[in-house]
Amino acid sequence: MRVERLGSEHMAGFRALFEATGSGCFCRFWHHRGTKNEWLDRCAHRPEENLAEQEAAVSARDPSGEGLVALDDDGRVVGWMKVAPRDAMPKLTSLPVYRTIAAHAAGGAATWSIGCFLVHPERRRHGVARALLTAAEAHVLAQGGAVLEGHPRRSSAPLYDEEAWQGPESMFVAAGFVEVAADEAAGGVAPYPLYRKVLAPPVT
Repeated sequence: MRVERLGSEHMAGFRALFEATGSGCFCRFWHHRGTKNEWLDRCAHRPEENLAEQEAAVSARDPSGEGLVALDDDGRVVGWMKVAPRDAMPKLTSLPVYRTIAAHAAGGAATWSIGCFLVHPERRRHGVARALLTAAEAHVLAQGGAVLEGHPRRSSAPLYDEEAWQGPESMFVAAGFVEVAADEAAGGVAPYPLYRKVLAPPVT
């Protein structure tokens, strides 16, 4: 398995991965400007619009299309991780459910955020997400980033695969990420805690 930056040459496999998981979002959630109901309607009835947006963003190297793909030995896309400049995902600070992130997230071009993971059903629990997370560090540094943030779903009960789309919390801990803060209003149990890893010292 190898990990590469998503490019136009990967888009057929990217589409096949999302179709294999029954997801019509094609990783445009963070950038949709309509209401929640409009987003759900689009995913259910016009997913091709999401795919077209993603294809255009990747072709133009727009930050909203950034991410990494995991390829198996046959070159098939078996995993995806959205990792992009923090400022390219404004919903991380605008949606109420992410209030912890909004309060503590580091802004600026040097900070990159992990938006989501998607792994082919046949390759889950085979280290695909872990490989993507590991590769993200070198990728972010190569793109001029210095800080990497993640915000996994926290739950006292086991999560279904579809609920852990922002990655399991244990994976971030094992990779050396540090929790920045918990939501005091939620009794110290934030539904989406903020994890951060400093990859390079700040430029002075």
